[in-house]
Amino acid sequence: MTTQNPHRLCAPVVLTSIALALLTGCASGPTRDPRDPIEPFNRGVSEFNDVVDKAVLKPVATVYAEVTPDPVRTAVGNFFGNLRDVWTVINATVQLRGEDAATSFLRVGVNTAFGFGGLLDIATEMRLYRVTADFGQSLGFWGVPPGPYVVLPILGPSTVRDTVGIGVETRGDMVQSIGDVPTRNSLYALRAVETRAGLLRAGAVLDEAALDKYTFTREVFLQRRQSVIDAQRNRDDE
Repeated sequence: MTTQNPHRLCAPVVLTSIALALLTGCASGPTRDPRDPIEPFNRGVSEFNDVVDKAVLKPVATVYAEVTPDPVRTAVGNFFGNLRDVWTVINATVQLRGEDAATSFLRVGVNTAFGFGGLLDIATEMRLYRVTADFGQSLGFWGVPPGPYVVLPILGPSTVRDTVGIGVETRGDMVQSIGDVPTRNSLYALRAVETRAGLLRAGAVLDEAALDKYTFTREVFLQRRQSVIDAQRNRDDE
């Protein structure tokens, strides 16, 4: 039986989510946050994500964090971080961040060549520190508005603009180019588990601190995304 690439399934899921969200948005009340006109739909998806997280993702990530030696976890994080640095080179260039693009380019070259494909972060030891830039941020830099807040199945908080960014970066994901299906899917699963394991402490703090987890998560996400874009624009104006 052929195993389907989960990234090929991502775009239809995202498009369906947005379509359903827009339909749900027609019933939005006058007092609803204007950035979140489809809140009933988003809350439903958020509850679904919480169920999946508690039943599958969090238990697996907890076991992974407990049984995996720290050096191995560090190597896994470095490997996927090296893949993200490739996209940072592209997006930093699009955002006219020449120094960040050059630093990220050097990071990829050094860590790939001398760090066993990125398992070791030699670049940081050379003071080539990691910066981040994604395609949603690039769209915002060039003036594309964020659009409504959207909660995507499994993927979580987003906006229409960031969802487009996710779609573009999904198509260019280097893991997707791996021809061996079991290897490719194993890397997808490992990346998801490692990402969730890295959020275990933050999730515990959120559960304890937030009276309304949905609203708190929305505010933090939207403020953080806007602050990143504003910071870059301010730096360009200096």
